[in-house]
This record gives sequence, structure tokens and C-alpha cells, in this order.
Amino acid sequence: MAAVTTAPPVSSAAPPTRRNTELLMLAFACLLTVGAQSIVDLTVTGSLTVEVATFGASFTAIWAVAHLVVRKLAPYADPLLLPAVALLSGLGLVTIHRLDLAEAAEAALDGSPAPGAQAPSQLIWALVGLVLFVAVLAIIRDHRTLARYAYTLMFLGLIALAIPAVLPSSLSEVNGAKLWILIGGFSIQPGEFAKVALICFFAAYLVDKRDVLSLASRRFMGLDFPRGRDLGPVILAWAVSLMVLIFERDLGSSLLIFGIFMVMLYVATERFSWVLIGLLMFMGGAYIAYQIFGHVRTRVDVWLDPFAYRDDAGFQIVQALFGFGTGGLFGTGLGGGRPATVPYASTDFIAAAIGEELGLFGLVALIVLFLLIVERGLRTALVVRDSFGKLLAAGLAFTVAWQVFVVLGGVMKLIPLTGLTTPFVSYGGSSLVANFALIALLMRISDAARRPTVVMTPKTDLFDAPTQIVKRTEDA
Repeated sequence: MAAVTTAPPVSSAAPPTRRNTELLMLAFACLLTVGAQSIVDLTVTGSLTVEVATFGASFTAIWAVAHLVVRKLAPYADPLLLPAVALLSGLGLVTIHRLDLAEAAEAALDGSPAPGAQAPSQLIWALVGLVLFVAVLAIIRDHRTLARYAYTLMFLGLIALAIPAVLPSSLSEVNGAKLWILIGGFSIQPGEFAKVALICFFAAYLVDKRDVLSLASRRFMGLDFPRGRDLGPVILAWAVSLMVLIFERDLGSSLLIFGIFMVMLYVATERFSWVLIGLLMFMGGAYIAYQIFGHVRTRVDVWLDPFAYRDDAGFQIVQALFGFGTGGLFGTGLGGGRPATVPYASTDFIAAAIGEELGLFGLVALIVLFLLIVERGLRTALVVRDSFGKLLAAGLAFTVAWQVFVVLGGVMKLIPLTGLTTPFVSYGGSSLVANFALIALLMRISDAARRPTVVMTPKTDLFDAPTQIVKRTEDA
């Protein structure tokens, strides 16, 4: 008789979910938001209004529900993502409320009716974003299922990008850019949702074709360049980005789409030659567009010398630069500046309003919050076990980083002005709701990355070990 021990599966020591840490940081973010709005009201109006209580209660309820949903549906998700997003959203709401008060005061001086407040609308859009956030976590229980619908997502993303371009200007154009669907006072920017769908497609496609795209044909100047037959995906992404630039007059989305694809291609193949080819193609296409299309040439000329156009196309960027200069290091204080002098301050130029009243330090704090989201996303990409999840998390994290760079670079005159909005901060329902979905996907992947695995461990207690009777049969 021989005793054979088996190794039943047991769970490894489960790491803490850190949901209580998340709850504590969310409470701190809500407290900062309510405190900041109170300071704005006291500075501008001299008293606290009932809106502070209703605003604070609504904002806190949204993030309390989000926390409970994460605790139930993604208990091992990264505990820092949600508080960082909540604080960014709160800072955006406070700044939009500040601009509402400034515009109402200017209207009172002019004797004109006060414009509609945007902060309540932004709060409603945050609620819609919460619904989509919950839906993503409830429906997508395993992020790997998205890879099965890669080409469907690609088709939907391209359709969403194309719709504003084919619609008449009366139904799609705002401030010279054809990015919207305008129907009966309701507006939506489908490109914000297209970027999430295209990121999922890029991740699935590049994981599937990674070996082919990694093949090299020849070495030139120390770089391994791909075969000509493998350039199809890059040419397609280049063509799509140029069509967005030409037909929709949207430099920001064009930069965003092509930049995301090239970085995900580099992450998938680890070949810098792809990045070099992409940069050369985009620079060539942008040069041709500059020579042919007037709206592209105007953007570049204003970027090179905005003060030469200070009474026309350069007025917005000039006022933003004056706002940054007025804010200095510490800012004028919440409610103490004149951020409404910048046109469209609540959307494209909300960073200028923050820089004026919170100064350089406040703007750096804003950037650090974005860096925290990006860092946690990249950490998730390193830890998650499947290749699709790695590439998808890296793409989502880079999307946030790239969009923030393009927006702040345009506002600070580092690059031509693009018209993109600052994620989670700027006024706009489409951007806010789409970015809620992006964060939900990132939290789903981080939940899979941090969830404990089932491992096989040997039994150490011989008295509790199962036994098996083995009989030896002798040959006759």
C-alpha cells in the first residue's frame, strides 16, 4: 500500500481590497470641492447660498454611488483612480460655477439677461456619466470579452467619427469645427466615444498581429524598419486622422487618434522605427494640409504670433496668456480673478481660469492628479496577466496623458491650439460621459490585475492529507 498526497487548489493570501482607503479619499475630495465652492460664493457674493448645500449633496451622492458600485462589482480595482477623478471633476465644477457667477455679474452691469448657468448642467452630465460607469462595470465582467468585438468597435468608432463630417454645417458645426450632432437644442460630440471604441480595436488588432508587425525587412541607420506590406495599419490610421483634420477641421482629434495608435503600436512591437515612420507621415500630411487648407494655416499662424492677431483669431490665446501672468505662482484666489475675459473659458480654456485663480501651484496640482491617473493605468498594464489587457490599459492611460498634453500645450502656446477639452474638468457632456466609460474600463482591468489567483499548494499536514490505495498485481 502506498500513500499518495494530492494538492488541492487553495487561494493565495488575498490582498486587501483597499476600498475603505478609497472611501476616505473620496470623502476628502468631496470636502475639498464643497469648501472651494463656499470660498467662491463668499468671495463673489459675500454670502453662502442654498446652492452650496444642494451642490455638495448631489456631488457627494454621485461619488458615494460610484464607490458602492466599485465595492460590489470591482472590489480589487485600484483605490486611487476614483478619488483622483472625483477631485478633478469637483475642481471643474467649482471653476464652471465661478465662471457662471462672473458672466451673471457682467450681464447685470450691461443690463442684459443673465445667461444660463452651466454648473447645474455639468452636474447632470456627471450623473449620466455615473450611469454609463455603472453599466460598463455591470456588463463587462471580463475585459477580454471586448477583443471578440474588435472589428465591430472599429466600425462603430469610424461611423461616429464620420457622422459630423457628412452632416450639413447647421447640424454639426460649432465655432468652425464640424464635431457635433446638433438636434433640437441637444448636442453630442460622437468623437469622444469613438476614441474609446478605437482604443479597444487597436489593442485587439495589435495583439493579434504583433508577430507580423514585429518582423523587420532591413536595417537602416541603426533601426529595423518593417516590410512595406505591413504598413497598411499605419497608413489607415494616418488617412483617418487626416480626414478628421480636413473634413471636420479638428486638429485636436487628429493628433489624438494618430498619437494613440502610434504609441500602442510601439508598445506592442517595441520598435521605435514605427514611431519614426508615423511621425514622418504625420508631419508630411500636416504640411500638405497647411499649404492647402486655410483653417489649418490660421491655427499655425496664430500659434506662431498670437499678438499679431490679438483683435481677431488670437484674442483667446492672448487673454489666456494674460490670465496666466496675472495668476503668477499662487493665483488671485478663488473668486478673485477675471477668468471670464477669456472666450469659452469653461470649455477649451478652463486651464487658463484655473491658472489665474490658483496660480502655477494650482495648475501643477491639476497636472499631478492627471499624472496619478496615468501612473496607475500604466501600473495596471504592467501587472495584468493577459496581453490584450496590458495593451488596452496602456492605451487608455496614454489617452489621458496625450489629451492633457495637447490641451494644455495649446492653451500655453506650446503647440497650435486644438480645441480639445480637459478630461473631467472642462464643461461638456460628451467628454465627461465618455471619460467616465474610459475610467470604468481601466478599473475593470485593474480589478483583474489585482484580484488574487488560485494556486496549487502542497498539503503539509500528513494526518489531513487524502490517501489513495494502490494495489500491485503480480504477473502469474
